[in-house]
Amino acid sequence: MRHGIVLFTSDRGSTPAAAAQAAEAAGFDTFHVPEHTHIPVKREAPHPRTGDSSLPDDRYLRTLDPWVALATAASVTTRIRLATAVALPVESDPITLAKTIASLDHLSAGRVTLGVGFGWNIDELTDHGVPAGKRRTVLREYLEAMRALWTDDEASYAGEFVSFGASWAWPKPAQARIPVIVGAGGTEKTFRWIAKSADGWLTTPGDTDIEGKARLLREIWHEAGRDGEPEISALGVRPDPENLAGLEAAGVTETIFGLPDRSPGEVEAWLQRLAGKLGLSAGNR
Repeated sequence: MRHGIVLFTSDRGSTPAAAAQAAEAAGFDTFHVPEHTHIPVKREAPHPRTGDSSLPDDRYLRTLDPWVALATAASVTTRIRLATAVALPVESDPITLAKTIASLDHLSAGRVTLGVGFGWNIDELTDHGVPAGKRRTVLREYLEAMRALWTDDEASYAGEFVSFGASWAWPKPAQARIPVIVGAGGTEKTFRWIAKSADGWLTTPGDTDIEGKARLLREIWHEAGRDGEPEISALGVRPDPENLAGLEAAGVTETIFGLPDRSPGEVEAWLQRLAGKLGLSAGNR
C-alpha cells in the first residue's frame, strides 16, 4: 500500500514545490493538490462537511491553480507522483486542459495522476456554464475527449458538451494511460460511473465502512468486465498499524494524509514524524 500527502494549497504557508520536495525526501509516494477556480460569495450549494454555506477552511478562497502548483513541484522532484485531490476538469476548456496535463506528464517523465470530482459547489460550476443536473455527463465527455487527444494521432470527439473535428495534438503523455481517480461519496451510482469511465476511487471525509465500499466497488468493477483491480485511495485515515493493515487487506492501494496549514519548517517536521509512524524511508522506495 502506497502513502501520499495532500497540500491544500494557498497563497500562504508552504509552497507546493517545498512541500513536494519534503514529501519525496521523507519517502511518500504521491503529492496531491486541490482545485477551486473561485468561490461565489452567494451560494445555494451546502458544503458537504458543514451542511450549509459556511466553509470549513478559508483556503477554499485562496487555492492555487493545481497545474501551475504541480509544475513547480515537478521541477524539484524526480520520483514522487503528481496528483490532484481533486481537480474539476469541467471548469476548464477540455482541449486546453488536455494539453496542460499532457505537457506536465511529458515533462515529469510520466508521474501524473488525475484525481477528479463531480463538484459539490454547484454555484461555482454554474459560473463555468455547467448544468447542475449534467455534472457527471460533462465530466465523462471531458475525460473521453482528453483521452482521445492523448492517444490518437488524429483525435476527434462528438458529444453533447464537447465536440471537435480531426486534430493533431502533441506532446502525448509519457504514460500509456494517465490514471483517473474519482473523489466522490462511495455509492453504487458512483462506483458504476467509475467502472465505466475511470480507474479508481478516492474516498471523501464523510465516507465510513471503507472496507465494505471497497468490496462493492470491486464487485461492480468485475461485473463491468474491467481487468485487474480498481485503485482505491483512502483520504484522512488514522496512521495506526492496525487501521492501515485493515485498509490494505480490504484492497486500499493508497492512503492520503492532509498537511497542516503551517510554516514550511513545521510542515517538513510533521512529514518526518508521519513518515516515521508509517515506517517510510526515502532510500528504499
